[in-house]
Amino acid sequence: MNNMPVVKAGIVAVSRDCFPESLSVNRRKAVVEAYETKYGKSALYECPVCIVESEKHMVQALEDVKAAGCNALVVYLGNFGPEISETLLAKHFDGPVMFIAAAEENGGSLTQGRGDAYCGLLNASYNLKLRNVRAYIPENPVGTAKECADMIQEFLPIARALIGLSQLKIISFGPRPLNFLACNAPIKQLYNLGVEIEENSELDLFEAFKKHEGDARIPDVVKDMETELGRGNLKPEILPKLAQYELTLLDWAKDHKGYRKYVAIAGKCWPAFQTQFGFVPCYVNSRLTGMGIPVSCEVDIYGALSEFIGSCVSQDVVTLLDINNTVPDDIYKEDIEGAYTYGQSDTFMGFHCGNTSSKKLSSCSMKYQMIMSRSLPEEVTQGTLEGDIQPGDITFFRLQSTADCRLKAYVAQGEVLPVATRSFGSIGIFAIPEMGRFYRHVLIEKNFPHHGAVAFGHYGKALFEVFKYLGVEDIGFNQPKGMRYPLENPFA
Repeated sequence: MNNMPVVKAGIVAVSRDCFPESLSVNRRKAVVEAYETKYGKSALYECPVCIVESEKHMVQALEDVKAAGCNALVVYLGNFGPEISETLLAKHFDGPVMFIAAAEENGGSLTQGRGDAYCGLLNASYNLKLRNVRAYIPENPVGTAKECADMIQEFLPIARALIGLSQLKIISFGPRPLNFLACNAPIKQLYNLGVEIEENSELDLFEAFKKHEGDARIPDVVKDMETELGRGNLKPEILPKLAQYELTLLDWAKDHKGYRKYVAIAGKCWPAFQTQFGFVPCYVNSRLTGMGIPVSCEVDIYGALSEFIGSCVSQDVVTLLDINNTVPDDIYKEDIEGAYTYGQSDTFMGFHCGNTSSKKLSSCSMKYQMIMSRSLPEEVTQGTLEGDIQPGDITFFRLQSTADCRLKAYVAQGEVLPVATRSFGSIGIFAIPEMGRFYRHVLIEKNFPHHGAVAFGHYGKALFEVFKYLGVEDIGFNQPKGMRYPLENPFA
């Protein structure tokens, strides 16, 4: 299943009629040439129809980029720009929009060749606000042709996430388990984001699972599982049921996405799931996520939403983990202290029962779920994928609606350390600078749940911009020393 949009951005140059149009024409060409030289031709379309100086030009440009199949737009101020037409262009384009502007080239061109786009972008931003039009404006939005080309490239993952959200359906199964109110999911903000939600009963899923009994495709899925697990295939007897469940979810996603192009799943995984289905779904969840279909556990709808955003931004596998437990003193002193710059409060263990893709584990094996087996027969808790998470850069993040339906988010960059966890599940030792303060003054103070989405790489810049574009005003991050949180006790 193709579960992620492909971005094609159109670049439209604008010009104020009292400035030389040639400035915008030539500067746009230079930007496109710089982009294609460095990044190739596939992702950027140069609108040749006109330079937008008027509302009529705006309509012509919109029709052109639409006919070219563009789903993202770059509005380029080659000179001061027409604040009305350029912001109407953003208003009427159906997709994410970016505004950038041209820097002056050299001291010899500051008479007839001065464009004043530095000034014009101020008017553009003011007019966007008047019209309640959202647009992405980079941190340093005025630049040379090469700098603007780099800005466009940085816009693409942001645009990919925004386009994906506009065509996303989240499919959930069952209410949240008892004592998991933290994963509450007020659906109003999903609709505000343009996301559809289909909430189903566990009985609906169980019925569909039963209908897949004896499915002719099961043996092939089992073979694929055996290949993936290799020596870690410690529970071969459970694979046919897991394959049956995987086909159930894949068919449900295909048949129920309706008019939407992309799906994410928020699944139920306990407590009655094991006794009725006869296994735990962790491994299947990991496999679907590895296919590009994010699956959260414990019916964490905003967790699935966050995973989908992360997969669009990173174009890679993501996972969802509990911000779970502290790193014991002996492990810290033996393996971390002195070898890394992190204090012990900067470290923690991220864990889940087995939903992380094998592609992101150092090694893996199929086991039973130890926590669940304390109250259930071990044989019905089989189906977890266990192993230490691969070391490397990560971004921990989440988008959440509060109980009173306000959007908030957090983003924190760090790494998974190459340190053995000595524990069970899909788990890793994470290090985030100033994690202790971030934990207290963002995660606890702002009432975030225990689940965090993990992207494998540093994607904080793009994720932060996605949340800004969506209108999230409260975006927490791991503030460095010397930068006090609003309610952090200055006397502590």
